[in-house]
This record gives sequence, C-alpha cells and structure tokens, in this order.
Amino acid sequence: MSVHSRGKPLCRSDELPERGKAQRFELLLADGLPQAAFVLRVDGVLRAYLNRCAHQPAELDWTPGAFWDAEGRELVCALHGAAYEPHSGRCLGGPCGRGRLQPVDVMETGGWVYGPPHAAPAPDDDNPDTPSRPSGHAS
Repeated sequence: MSVHSRGKPLCRSDELPERGKAQRFELLLADGLPQAAFVLRVDGVLRAYLNRCAHQPAELDWTPGAFWDAEGRELVCALHGAAYEPHSGRCLGGPCGRGRLQPVDVMETGGWVYGPPHAAPAPDDDNPDTPSRPSGHAS
C-alpha cells in the first residue's frame, strides 16, 4: 500500500459510527515490532490509541473492535476491567492506576481515516478480504 501525504488509509469515515465498533490497525514501533492500535469516534471526534492496557501489556477489546462498556461511556479492558476515559485515554478505575492509553495520531479527510505512515489496517477477523481503499492507493 502506498503512503499518501496524509498517511496510510485505515478505513472509510462511515465505518466509524459514533461510539460504535472501532477500526483496528497496526503500527510499526521504533524497534520494528508491530503494535496493535485502534481508532473510534467519540462525540464526533476521532480518537486513536495503542491497543495496550496501561496495567499489563494486553489488548483491550472484548472481541475485535469492541472496546466500550455496556453503556458506551468508557473504554474497558476485557482482561482486567480497567476503565478509560475515551477522550483522553486516562484511567478512570481498576488496575490501571494513574496510567493512560497511549494516543496515536490519525486524521479524517475526504471521507477517509488516515493513520501514520507506518500504520496498516489490521486484517478483519470476520472477513479476510481487504477493504477497498481510496483511488490512488495501491494495496
């Protein structure tokens, strides 16, 4: 997949409903290892974080892309029950203490969500087909 000046396309904007299922993606960290991340929409704004609990290095989602509590107010770690404020990633309770989720820069333009140049959409666990990308971006 080629890199656009905005970064790499992760998904279409309409694939991120308000407080709905998140889009998972991967980043290559400075050490060259991949790290899971996610982007979701909160009060009309995109928020993206590394998919790693502040308590222990475990992914948060209950099932792929499911991060919200039952009321859709907080992001919750499925393994430890740590709760995070979705706008800031700050720990609200549970074993995460004074920790917070690590933010990731994303942007939305032209009906698409873009991640950093070193990002790539995660394979869809329910559908192995790669989603279509905006024109001018090769897979």
